[in-house]
Amino acid sequence: MLTRQGVTSVVAGFLAIAVGRVFGVIELFVIGTAFLAAAVWAVVFVRVRRPQISAIRWVHPTVLVAGDTGRVDLRLAHRSTVRSTSFELAERVRRANAPDHLARLSVAPLAPGTRSSAGYQLPTTARGIVQLGPLLVETFDPLGIACSRHVVADLDTVTVAPKTFLLPMPLLGQGVLGRHLLVQARRLGPGEFHGLRLYVDGDEPRSIDWKSSARSLDLLVKEHTVEGVRRCTVIFDADPTSYLESASFERAVTAAASLVHSSEQAGLTTRFVTSGGIDLRGPEAGANTLKVLARIEPSTEPLGVLDRDPGEGLGLMILVTGTHQSGAWRTMQAIVDPTLTALSVTSDERARAGVGVSARTEDEFVESWRTLNGLARSSRETGRPRPQPAESGGAR
Repeated sequence: MLTRQGVTSVVAGFLAIAVGRVFGVIELFVIGTAFLAAAVWAVVFVRVRRPQISAIRWVHPTVLVAGDTGRVDLRLAHRSTVRSTSFELAERVRRANAPDHLARLSVAPLAPGTRSSAGYQLPTTARGIVQLGPLLVETFDPLGIACSRHVVADLDTVTVAPKTFLLPMPLLGQGVLGRHLLVQARRLGPGEFHGLRLYVDGDEPRSIDWKSSARSLDLLVKEHTVEGVRRCTVIFDADPTSYLESASFERAVTAAASLVHSSEQAGLTTRFVTSGGIDLRGPEAGANTLKVLARIEPSTEPLGVLDRDPGEGLGLMILVTGTHQSGAWRTMQAIVDPTLTALSVTSDERARAGVGVSARTEDEFVESWRTLNGLARSSRETGRPRPQPAESGGAR
């Protein structure tokens, strides 16, 4: 196809010939013919010298995190038996609620059967889905009159996961939450037998091992292990009426992603629940949750019935919402389970006294969680999610 210069050349050629005919100026005939001949030559050139290129697109890291900068590598192979001319690669990068970006790369001539590579950076300022492609090879003639374009790689999508923070999970007896969990653990009864120790004032008489004490000069009592938290359910409230603004919704997404990621990293049995019937469990719950949160938008669909998690041992049920006035908070409070500790993470208001976390800013969320778990203030540590690569179209 003709470029802007090519169209100008053709128009100038016809005008020169027309004016030359009207005024009988031979030189204008010659000039007009030269313009048209140049356009014809350019079209033939780009068609004959069009490089026979195949391309494979690689994006790394395979799952990007909001705020990071990834890279798109293009592996090229020249399949023709003649040396190619120089050409350009053009690929459009599309993001939701953002203007498109066109990546252009110049490639030097390639010898027959050779391979080459090119690449560009892929900044990710926000979570979501980034669409790449199609990848075009553009060939221009030396005068820039004509251009040949053909597709060498199809559309591809990249999942940009929300930002996550690696949070410490609660320990029994440490902090407000840990002390609450310790009381719950003792109410559930002793765990596995750990050993014997000397009786001290205040020990329960029923904990005395009378058989072992009969063979000793002192009274001995049985010690049992007290199990810590073994499971964690994170509930994300996607109802738009629960949030004052879009920024608080995004902070809630970050909080939910951080809690699921940290729970999985701590080896807890992790579950994620949100609107639309989404209930993720099992070994891939963390990876699948990040995929869901990368795309999630405010939704008026209800959470549904939050049934008891059938797992064993102590558990956390954490609701991430904007305010305690939300319907999701009332739904969670209706759950009665002595093994579960319910707490809220609110992105629009300060946490209530007791077991709760404030997330009006990212810094407040991290520090509020650490304070709840009895940890001193420190600089926040950004964690990187480790899900399986997201499914995508095209060659990667």
